[in-house]
Amino acid sequence: MIDRTFSETGLREMLEVATAYRADIVPGRWIIETMHVSAQWEVVVEPEAETQQLIIVTAYPVTQKP
Repeated sequence: MIDRTFSETGLREMLEVATAYRADIVPGRWIIETMHVSAQWEVVVEPEAETQQLIIVTAYPVTQKP
């Protein structure tokens, strides 16, 4: 996470201000749409039903195409 300019706390804040979510192409994973430092980001998550935890797979900034 350090190489992505956010910490665990920053990631939690990103999840708190999520604006939408959608299914990922990988079954069982979801993409959370959010904001971080005034930019759009997506966080890929995988819910773990047995332990009722949310596994963070990755997070990345959304780049806008011209």
